Amino acid sequence: MHSQENIGKLILRLGLGILLLMHGLNKLIYGLDMVGNLVTNAGWPYFITYGVLIGEVLAPSLIILGVLTRASAILIAVNMAVGIYLVHMRDIFVIAKNGAWALELQGFYLISALAIAFLGAGSYSFAGSRGRFN
Repeated sequence: MHSQENIGKLILRLGLGILLLMHGLNKLIYGLDMVGNLVTNAGWPYFITYGVLIGEVLAPSLIILGVLTRASAILIAVNMAVGIYLVHMRDIFVIAKNGAWALELQGFYLISALAIAFLGAGSYSFAGSRGRFN
């Protein structure tokens, strides 16, 4: 594979991983009360709340490292789909005052995760391109 393709995969992995990890660390530091309320108000069991830590702390960390990259990207995509469902459904067709989609950040995370799930980690990763989950 060409080195430019691997550099592109690295940039995409680092971009998604670092940006989403910041959201996860905020929830880890300041608590999961808001997420827990959303989950229980939807009628789901509270333990699902801890999935946000998997999707916003563990999975981005693995993507940054390039370990279990495809599996982690799928976890992030599922996490984002659930987040959009629980929090942002009323804004799914909203254009903000600045002309941007109201869910552009969530959309970026979801689309980037799907791209990584299909592309894999590339050779600039701890696990390299070995294995079907990387």
